[in-house]
Amino acid sequence: MQRTDIRYFHRYRQTLEAESIPGHRWLRFLYDTRFGRLWLKLVFKRAWFSKCVGWWMNTRFSKRNIRPFVEKYAIDLDEFEKQPQEYKHFNDFFYRKFKSEFRPICKNTDTLCFPCDGRHLGFQTIEDTQKFFIKGGTFNLQQLLKDETLAGHFRNGACVISRLAPVDYHRFHFPCDGIPNAARLINGFLYSVSPVALKGSWRIFGENKRWLTILQSERFGKIALIEVGACCVGSVRQTFVPESFVKKGDEKGYFLFGGSTVITLFEPNRVVLAKDLVDCTQKGLELYAHMGDIMARCAADK
Repeated sequence: MQRTDIRYFHRYRQTLEAESIPGHRWLRFLYDTRFGRLWLKLVFKRAWFSKCVGWWMNTRFSKRNIRPFVEKYAIDLDEFEKQPQEYKHFNDFFYRKFKSEFRPICKNTDTLCFPCDGRHLGFQTIEDTQKFFIKGGTFNLQQLLKDETLAGHFRNGACVISRLAPVDYHRFHFPCDGIPNAARLINGFLYSVSPVALKGSWRIFGENKRWLTILQSERFGKIALIEVGACCVGSVRQTFVPESFVKKGDEKGYFLFGGSTVITLFEPNRVVLAKDLVDCTQKGLELYAHMGDIMARCAADK
C-alpha cells in the first residue's frame, strides 16, 4: 500500500505540516484493501468493538500506555492540569484538561471561537462543500440532522468541520454566548473519521453516531453543534446544563478515546468565516487552530 502524507496548515507557525496518524497502517488496510473493508463491515464499525476498546482504556492497566504516547507525539505536559502518574487510566489522560492560561478565549463579542482544538475546514455556504468533497458531493443536511425542517433552516448557511486527531485535546466548548437545548443522540455506526477513512467523502458524518445541540444566540442566531463519534469513540460526555445560559468558551463536553469530529452549522448570512480558514479550505487544506481562537465574525459587522 502506498503511503500518502496528510498535510495541513498551522495557523501559529504559518507552516505546512504533515500529520502523524496513530494506527495509519491499520487504517490503510481497513479502507484501502478488499479484505480490510470486509473486516471493517463485520467488526470495526460496530458499537461492540468500540465498547471493548473503551472498556480497556478505562482499566488501570491502560495507564502504562500514557508515557509512550506522550513521548511519541511530543505532548507538552506542562500545559495540562495533571502529570501522567496522576491519571487513573488512559481515558482519564485522553480527555485531560488544559490549564486555563493555555487556551484563552477571544474576548470580542462580535467573534465566535473554535469549539475545539483540531484541524478545521470552513465553508461560507454549504454548497461550497461540493468543491472539496468531490466524491461525497454537497452535504445532505437532512441525512446529517435527521430533521427536514432543521435541515431547511441551515441550508445555504456556513459550515465548519473540526477534526480532532487522537493526539489532540478532546474537550469541546461553546463558540459563543447563548442558551443550548438538550443534546439529541442520533444513532449510527462508528467508522473512523481520519483523513485516510474520509477520502474526500462527507457521508461518514451522516452515518456515524452523533449528538446534536441547538444553541440559540442573540448575536449570531441559531447554531447547530454536532459531535460525531468514530471508531473507538462510542461515547461522548455532555457536561453542560440544557436550557441554561452559557458563555463563549464554556465547556460543552468531551470525547472518550479516539479521533472525532465537531461540526458547526450557521444560518445563512449570519457569520463571516476567518479568512485563513476559508483560504486553506479552498486550497484543499485543513487549518490547525486552537479552541478559543477566532473562527468567524458577525456578518453584520463585515
